[in-house]
Order: sequence, then structure tokens, then C-alpha cells
Amino acid sequence: MPTSPDLMRALLVLCLLGMTILAACFLRTRRLPFSAYMLWGLLALLLPLLGPFLVILSNPGGKRT
Repeated sequence: MPTSPDLMRALLVLCLLGMTILAACFLRTRRLPFSAYMLWGLLALLLPLLGPFLVILSNPGGKRT
């Protein structure tokens, strides 16, 4: 059964939103100043395909205790 282009676009958008939410959840566990949260959050939003991976892999700040 072929998948319609509209369904594929919707799934792509959902995946992008899911990755952005995962990056935001990861940033909540880090100890960063507010300006750094804004910078990393904007990176995750503005680079939708690479941003969340860069945020998680760069491991900003220290882990909260």
C-alpha cells in the first residue's frame, strides 16, 4: 500500500517536533545560565535536523544533582 505524500510530510513534522522536545528535556537536566539555555534551545529549533543531536552530543553544562 503506497503512502501518500501528505502522510509522509506529517510524519516528518512529528519526528522533527519529537526530536526538539527530546533536546528540550535533555537541556532541563543540565546546569546552565539562562542565556546558555536560550542559545542551545535556539540551536535545537533553528537547525531542525541537526540541532537536537548537536545539543545532546555536545553535553553542555554540568549534570544537575
